[in-house]
Amino acid sequence: MRSARPPSPRQETRRSSAGRHGGDAVMMLTIYLVLLLGIPSGVVVTALGALGHPSLMWGLVLLGWWAITRLQLPVSIGRTPISQPVRVAFVVFLVVVLLSFTAAMLRGQPDDQESPAVTALVRMLSWAGVLFVAIDGIRTVHSLARMARRIVIGAGLLAALGLAQFLTGSPLVDFFGSIPGLTAEGGLGERAGIVRSSGTAIHPLEYATALNAALPLVIAAALSRGFRSRQSGGNLAWWLPVCLIAVSALVSVSRSAIIGLALAVILMIPAVPARYRTIVIGAGVGVAFATFALMPGLLSTTVKLFSGAATDPSTQSRTNALERVPEFMSTSPVVGSGFGIFLPRYYIFDNQWVLIAIEVGILGLLAFAAFFVAGIWSALQSRRSTTPDVRLLGHALALSLFTIAILFAFFDGLSFPIAGGMLFLLAGLCGSVRAIVAAEAVSDVSPSARETPGVPVET
Repeated sequence: MRSARPPSPRQETRRSSAGRHGGDAVMMLTIYLVLLLGIPSGVVVTALGALGHPSLMWGLVLLGWWAITRLQLPVSIGRTPISQPVRVAFVVFLVVVLLSFTAAMLRGQPDDQESPAVTALVRMLSWAGVLFVAIDGIRTVHSLARMARRIVIGAGLLAALGLAQFLTGSPLVDFFGSIPGLTAEGGLGERAGIVRSSGTAIHPLEYATALNAALPLVIAAALSRGFRSRQSGGNLAWWLPVCLIAVSALVSVSRSAIIGLALAVILMIPAVPARYRTIVIGAGVGVAFATFALMPGLLSTTVKLFSGAATDPSTQSRTNALERVPEFMSTSPVVGSGFGIFLPRYYIFDNQWVLIAIEVGILGLLAFAAFFVAGIWSALQSRRSTTPDVRLLGHALALSLFTIAILFAFFDGLSFPIAGGMLFLLAGLCGSVRAIVAAEAVSDVSPSARETPGVPVET
């Protein structure tokens, strides 16, 4: 068996630089995650209006930081290029968005439509920063595991906040509105007399999307010791976020939340070791039974959500809306009416895929679908990895992205900061999985610490 050559001084220097770069990327993305999940999505800096949400502003910082880092990279590190379908698909989508925006501005728009269009474009650039930093900054298993742990912790805390709102009937985060210089919108809603929690999201569906998108990662963290730091506790501590998210979905009085929960859990079952599947499934059924038993009326309300779906006003509205899609696409079917221009006053579709088709046309819809496909495909490249943790995390990330794609058919997710932010953060991590697996194919070091070509592993 060939032994690994001792690293040269130049390699040691590169290893140190790569370690700092990867650590910086995790830190920068962690700040974004805290701002995204920790500050209500309805809170903005008053002077900046719709552009004043802290996570949006930090995303722009990430974009600038990524650009500066890329300019310095060939000098300080140097690396073998790795193709990234996620980035390519996003850039194509961004180009179509810019074409659509330009065409809309050239046609002329009412004053109250220009500002939302500019805001939507800036929001897209902010998400670009998150995506690019995740793809190019996280290049080792260690960094990927650290970022995954932090998403798990954030999702667990968000679920705990939602349950506290459900039990108390209070938003608990409305104090942000009393801070000078900040403006807050949103609040708790009800359905069938039951409080609909939203955590720090502005809408229950945004809240449900964030939790269900993170759920596969939460389950992966509970299954694998490799994702958990030595100081982070045992298996039971990491199953707690799973229970919190599951209960949050069950008490949400939302079809979309329950569908997302079922989708994430069922598709993660193959990743659970065969000897534990019966225990995990039994525990899941037990949590559901206990939730419904402790909250009288919840089960009957949940059953009615699905049994009466055909006559439910929200379902009928979504169904009837599809008949009007050709009408709204007729003016510009190729590049659409303009990203961010189709305001709720025209029509509310509650379907991001339909909204993309109208605003960015057929080209935009194809590019947006390709973005999801590229992300899922990149994450599933983990099957070629020799590291069990990478395979498990890749499987979870692919399911997270697939879950978002499905839930976007129930509401216009890109109109909400948390839903959109989670999409691009998770898609970036899918791209990083591909980079890590590609590095394994040419690396001579052990599977637990693979080295990206030209970018050695962290120290």
